[in-house]
Amino acid sequence: MVLQLFTLLGALGMFLYGMNMMSTGLQKVAGDRLRNFLSAMTSNPFKGVLTGLGITSVIQSSSATTVMVVSFVNAGLLTLAQAISVIMGANIGTTVTAWLVSWLGFKADISILAVPLMALGFVLSLSKKGQRRNISELIVGFSLLFLGLSLMKSSVPDLQQTPEVLSFIHGWQGFGFGSILIFLLLGTILTLILQSSSATMALTLIMLNMGWIQFDMACAMVLGENIGTTITANIAASVGNTSARRSAFAHTVFNLFGVVWALAAFPIFLKLTGFITANIFGVPNPAASDFTVEVMTGVDGSALQSPTQTAALYGLSMLHTLFNAFNTLILIWFIPFIEKFVCRLIKDSKRNSEEVYRLKYIEAGPIATPELAIEQAFNEIKHFAQISKNGLGYVKDAISEGNVDKFEKVREKLVKYEEISDRVEFEIATFLNSVSAGDISEDTSMKIKAMYKIIGELESLGDSGESISRILSRRNSRKKSFEEDTIKKLLEMVSAVDNAYNVMILNLNSAHDGSLINIKNAYEAEERINQLRNSFRDSEIDALEDSQKSYQTSVYYLDVLNELEKMGDFIINISQDLERVFIKR
Repeated sequence: MVLQLFTLLGALGMFLYGMNMMSTGLQKVAGDRLRNFLSAMTSNPFKGVLTGLGITSVIQSSSATTVMVVSFVNAGLLTLAQAISVIMGANIGTTVTAWLVSWLGFKADISILAVPLMALGFVLSLSKKGQRRNISELIVGFSLLFLGLSLMKSSVPDLQQTPEVLSFIHGWQGFGFGSILIFLLLGTILTLILQSSSATMALTLIMLNMGWIQFDMACAMVLGENIGTTITANIAASVGNTSARRSAFAHTVFNLFGVVWALAAFPIFLKLTGFITANIFGVPNPAASDFTVEVMTGVDGSALQSPTQTAALYGLSMLHTLFNAFNTLILIWFIPFIEKFVCRLIKDSKRNSEEVYRLKYIEAGPIATPELAIEQAFNEIKHFAQISKNGLGYVKDAISEGNVDKFEKVREKLVKYEEISDRVEFEIATFLNSVSAGDISEDTSMKIKAMYKIIGELESLGDSGESISRILSRRNSRKKSFEEDTIKKLLEMVSAVDNAYNVMILNLNSAHDGSLINIKNAYEAEERINQLRNSFRDSEIDALEDSQKSYQTSVYYLDVLNELEKMGDFIINISQDLERVFIKR
């Protein structure tokens, strides 16, 4: 009995691992196309629903779709209203798993086909082409999923041989509406424990197929699973930002509303489900009052699929689909009200000026897959670039400020910006480390390497700003000051660096949306900085030779000039990193 229990747990683990592997493989095969499709196909709620349905049907993970949606909300590519419509579609899309299991996992022994498929997956995994290796991951994941399901079916205890246990479970079903609530709670708890509504759905289908529970109790468990999956999402989003929490809570509002109306109309909903199932598939009505699941065995003792088992499985999958479809049809008209409701309950966090510079995009819960996580990382890098550019404004103020006390306040801000740069670089790098620890595609690996280099250059820009403040502080301690013409030249240099920043940020955005063609604009901005530095340096050296300038003051001036030119080097390096990885050859 103990060995049987561990076999069941191992089979469940194989099912979950296979589903995760299949989802990851699919996302690697179509990662960029999925993201582009999501951002393009949400112009109205109906398109949003179809988008969420389509993507979740393909990648078999509503949580992965939700994480992707949250990152797009954070990036401003999707509004909260659009995100809600996509999440509605994702709820319908996740019902595809139940149909796959019902059709393939019980009707036929898919495990017979799964083993040869694993051989095919192994052959593809030996290929040098990254896309073929991704397809191999998809095939092996699919095979493991159904092998795990087959093992779960064969390793569950035969309660017919232990009637006292069976009578105990049946006893839970004798409290009328109270029993419905008990099994609803059971479905919720199982989903929380397994962290996967698909796994709970598979277990529910097995329990129903084995005749352990009645059809109506299995339906109650499905409703509970819909609650459980929203609690999981809210726990994940609790450490995230406002957009993450609002998206997760909108998911909760959607499913809770559905469970309330489904419970209120439970007998009618079951009859409708049974009627539709019986007429579409030509099986017995699973919602009929005299319906009982019959477990059949062959002469040799092997399990046979009875008509009532088929009817029950199809009926449960149909209820899952109808629940999410009806819920979407009802609530799609009320998306603006849901948006206002969640915004009213979850208000924007009030951060002080220092807190504004915390990470903004990669704190929206756990990583779904590496292929989707780099979306959040790139958004954070663009945010980091804007923070760095804001620091250049204080460099300009420090150069212009003649009052020593006021200068010290500006210098403190530059020191703080350098600390911010260090912290943001470390946190993005830590996130990229966790992404790299997963099984990533070759393309994603190259992008991550480029991102490491980019955040290093952005951190160096923060160092340069702080270095300039130290040079100017030393100048002030020696009671020196720049002439008006010198300040004018330095401000012209700052303006050239500011233009290079704008070009670099433009190139980051273009690389992100796939429209970067070349970085000619970056080379032109860098050339302008070099020309100014050379011209100003040469004229300053000429003035020193003619004894028209104080040597010590000129040294401070040339040091600031060189530091600004170094900033231009760091900026061009970022565009060059983008050119090597993100421009389509």
